[in-house]
Amino acid sequence: MDIQELTAVINKFARDRDWEQFHNPKDLAAALNIEASELQEIMLWTPTEKSVEKVEEKREAVENEVGDILVYLLRFCEITGIDPIEATRKKMLINAEKYPVHKSRGNSRKYTEF
Repeated sequence: MDIQELTAVINKFARDRDWEQFHNPKDLAAALNIEASELQEIMLWTPTEKSVEKVEEKREAVENEVGDILVYLLRFCEITGIDPIEATRKKMLINAEKYPVHKSRGNSRKYTEF
């Protein structure tokens, strides 16, 4: 299934339940943030070096949160007319300028600190 097909499935799911009335940019952005926080909550208090192990231990819960995040992101994009593939492509071009390999390789500093 590609992203357009997945978006169509998600849209039908919302339409069949008459949930489109609740899906506005503000509430979808809030829902997206809440679901991302729930993903983060799974990892809370886990030492960094144990985080991969934690994902394996809680794989089903992690996958559920990832699914929720993508559902809300794709609904947000549908409602606002944003092409998520094109938005990501553009952002990667911006990031490539901000984080040139010769300055950013192997470090986690923000581009404003180069």
